Amino acid sequence: MVLASLGAGAGQGWAQAGDLAVALVLSAAIGLEREIRQKSAGLRTHILVGLGAALFMLVSKYGFADVLGDGVSFDPSRVAAQIVSGIGFIGGGLIFVRRDAVKGLTTAAAIWLTAGVGMAAGSGLWVLAVLATGVHFLVMFGLTPLVARLPRSRFAPSRLRLTYLDGRGVLRHALDLCGSRGFTVSEMSLERPEEARGERTVTMWLSVHGRASVCDLTGDLADIEGMLAVACDEGDPQA
Repeated sequence: MVLASLGAGAGQGWAQAGDLAVALVLSAAIGLEREIRQKSAGLRTHILVGLGAALFMLVSKYGFADVLGDGVSFDPSRVAAQIVSGIGFIGGGLIFVRRDAVKGLTTAAAIWLTAGVGMAAGSGLWVLAVLATGVHFLVMFGLTPLVARLPRSRFAPSRLRLTYLDGRGVLRHALDLCGSRGFTVSEMSLERPEEARGERTVTMWLSVHGRASVCDLTGDLADIEGMLAVACDEGDPQA
């Protein structure tokens, strides 16, 4: 076969193929976690990022051996530096802001880590690549319950989306309920009213701050007569 005939010394042997295979497996593991959570960058994206980073590292290590000679030298670390900076464009494209809520930060960080795993695998540092992948899963699955148990800061905002029937005093009742539960409403925004079944419906966004449970507040708001729907957007820590 071609790989066997060229040999590892040419930079195209089984050792380099093994580096690519390790990058493929580990990148797929990270991407699978993102795919299961239905994030914007999933299995295929993470595989391509990790595999590409490993390939760039292998090209940097072995791709210029034929031009070396008297007065000719190169710095393989320059390719690694360019990978780190270049992967930022992909990560930046995954981050977006919706109604003051930042989404995609965790997925962008996972892409960045996947590139690092691919670089480590391409460099032959398999142990580091495996350890970094293990740390990824520890952070994603092990720290999430811990973060959920941390006390909530009263300065951390939560956004509530209220849909209710107009003309029944629902908003006034909702604002009174927020105040009685210890929440402060810092911002309100109104979406275009709509007609549904002969009645006018209104959708309102509220930004609330407080130490009490937002879930309990959401349940109380849903019990208000004339309230059609209540949704809470606190920001997904695994976004």
